Order: sequence, then C-alpha cells, then structure tokens
Amino acid sequence: MNTIKKVFTFIILAILFVGNLGLTATGVYAQEPVELVFWHGMGGNAGEALQRLVDEFNESQDGIIVNAQYQGTYDETLTKLRSSASGSEVGADIVQVFELGTTFMIDSGLTVPVQEFIDSSGYDISQIEPNLAAYYTIDGQLNSMPFNSSTPIMYYNADIFEAAGIEEAPSSLAEIIEISPQLQEAGAAMPISLQIYGWYLEQWFSKQEEDIYDNGNGREGAPTETVFVENGAMEKTISKWLEGMEAGAIPNVGRTGGQPEFVAGQSAITIGSTASLRQILTEVDGRFEVGTAYFPGVDEEDQGGVSIGGASLWMIESVDDAKKQATWEFIEFLISPESQAKWNRDTGYFPITTATHEEQVFLDNLAEFPQFQTAIDQLHDSTPESQGALSGVNQEARQIYETELENVLNGSSDPATATQSMADQVNAALENYNAANQ
Repeated sequence: MNTIKKVFTFIILAILFVGNLGLTATGVYAQEPVELVFWHGMGGNAGEALQRLVDEFNESQDGIIVNAQYQGTYDETLTKLRSSASGSEVGADIVQVFELGTTFMIDSGLTVPVQEFIDSSGYDISQIEPNLAAYYTIDGQLNSMPFNSSTPIMYYNADIFEAAGIEEAPSSLAEIIEISPQLQEAGAAMPISLQIYGWYLEQWFSKQEEDIYDNGNGREGAPTETVFVENGAMEKTISKWLEGMEAGAIPNVGRTGGQPEFVAGQSAITIGSTASLRQILTEVDGRFEVGTAYFPGVDEEDQGGVSIGGASLWMIESVDDAKKQATWEFIEFLISPESQAKWNRDTGYFPITTATHEEQVFLDNLAEFPQFQTAIDQLHDSTPESQGALSGVNQEARQIYETELENVLNGSSDPATATQSMADQVNAALENYNAANQ
C-alpha cells in the first residue's frame, strides 16, 4: 500500500508541476477566458446576422467569450448609458450607439477612444472608408469604430419612369415637383412618398453645404447655438417640401409612410436608407424594376454630398486592461474584410473596410443586387467635409425637427415660424447641455 501511495502522490505532483510549467511558460493555459458583454440595438434579421458573427468569433479562439445582449432601440440603449456614473458601472464592455449619441459618448467619460488601440496595435487606419471614419473623428482622433453605416438614397419605379418617358432619375425635390404630372399620367398615385424623418432634413444641410450649428457645425468646438435661421437652409427645405405637397407631388404620408407606398406600387419614388435595399427588393418581389439614384438636393444648386447614419462601436473604460484588449480584438474581427463581406451581404450596411470590395462574398452579393453600386458611388463621391453636425442634443433636435415639420404639413404653422421655433428649442437644449457638461 505504501508503494501505491507513493506512486499516486508522485503522479499528482507531476501533474501539478506540468500545469504550473504551462502557466509559467505561456501565461494563458491556466487562465479563465475573458468574458465581454456587448450591448447592441440590432433586432430582426440584422440581429441574427450580428449573432452569427459573434458566434463565429467565439468559436475561432479560446481566450475571449463575447455575450451579445440586445438592448432594444438606439434611444433605449443611449438612455441606459446616460444613467451610468462610470465605465465600470455600465455593465457592458462594448456598446453600439447611433450617430446622434456621438457627442454624449465623448463627453460622458465612459469610453476609451479606439484611436488608442489603433495606435498601440499599429492598425492601418487607411483600411477604413474615409467618409465613414470622418463622422466619428474629432481633432484627428477616431473615437469609435464605424460598424453599421448607411446613407439615404432615392428608390424609383423604373417601369413608371419608362412609361412616363423619363430617362433619368431626378436630382432634386424641385425636379420631382416638375415631373410629377408625367409620373401621375403614367400611373403613379403619388409621385413621391416621403417619410417625415429628421435624418432627411439633416442630410439636406449636407447637400446645401450649410451648417446646423456654430463652431464649425460642432466639429471645432462645442456648439452654442444653431445657425440655420441665418443661413436659410432649414426654411428653404421645409418650403420646398410644402410646395411639393400643395402641388400634389409630395403628399403627407406622416412618420411611418414612404417605403410602404413605394413597395405597394402607389408611389413612383421614395427615399430610404441604403440598408433598406434588400428589404425593398424582397417586398417588391419583381412586380416592377427598382432603380436607385443619389439622394436628391432641394434644388439644382445643391451639389454637396451626404453624411452617414447608423451606429458605431464604443469601447467602455472598464479599468480592466485585459477586457479592453479583448474588446479591441473583437472589434478587429468585426471589421475584418471577411466579416464585413458577410455583414454587408446579410444586412445591406456599407462595408467598413475597403478591402471588403475584393471579397468574393461581397462581389457575389453586388452581382445579385447591382442597385447597391449607387450607394457605394454616392459614398465615394461625398467628402469628409460633408459629414454631419455634432452636438450633445442631436437626439432631441431630430425630434424637434420632425414635430415642427409635421406642424407645417398639417397646416398649423408655416416654414418661417417653424424654423424659428426649431432654433429656439434647440438653442435652449444646447444651453442646458453645455451648462451640465462644463
């Protein structure tokens, strides 16, 4: 028995010794995987596509486990973040936040700029689409990583256009009003179904190359007031929209209309996200040919580009170096050409990295949906200078724009009054935000 006990003891000690050697030599074998919590706002098909990427990452290595958690809408995610006092109390290590939350995220102190890990890892930032990175870059620093980025484009019923004898898509609201009688004669119940959406109003500032705020549109410093009463861009846009409604070219379809009327064949034109292309084609189901064109200006003078929408990935300052490093590795995986090709195919969002355009998955998808080339061309024809306004009240401002525009279209206000009301409300919100963040 003593001999057996001695042998058994020797075996146990040998196992422990080898285990300790493994830990000493590698520093990883005896460690638990780093667990990351990822908050996101992707539901439906996009949420399923994102989970597939997360699962693929988790299966690709043993050192990191990502737990993706759907937080509801972008607004709900941002509201949850606003209640956090510090990065360690957020409850997440990486968070997807829509573009309107950019300034808050920077001011919050909750995050680590991804630029720090770009610099420390030697990541070649030129791989990122410049016009996507531009929105989230302030003072030469990329604060968050673009992930699901989109721009608005025009969708049109090519069959109706052919019947109307119109060979090219219109490039402005003014032109849409001009050709509306031809479209109606060709069978369109409404020339364009245009959703009341603040994002489109913001885009028309980019098209007009005008600012919403002072201090370089909030990019050279915290904005203190709006400038759209002075530059006239907001009133010009609302006035043209109202003119189109009164002419029967742009009927009021409210905040939920636009795309439904188009896919039903009732309207000849609509405006929508580039990420809506696959859904629109699926719903149309070959009943008519869907054409795509650049987002229109208000009139022919508007030659500016477009800004992006969608969301980006923010690294939370958890004061845990291992978690932050693991978060960066997960981000690198998500923006790799291979991952981005699958993400683009499954969702319609822009590929973040330029090398994705060489991936066969991307090329096959583009061959199947050639209308997406319009989105790529429009993105590349825009410039970083076209990127939108930054402020801590962008989320609130968009809601104000929509309410006041709706008042005009419903006949309870006029463009000049609505514009001034927008400015007054947004300026008050800016004053409160700046006072709280001095």
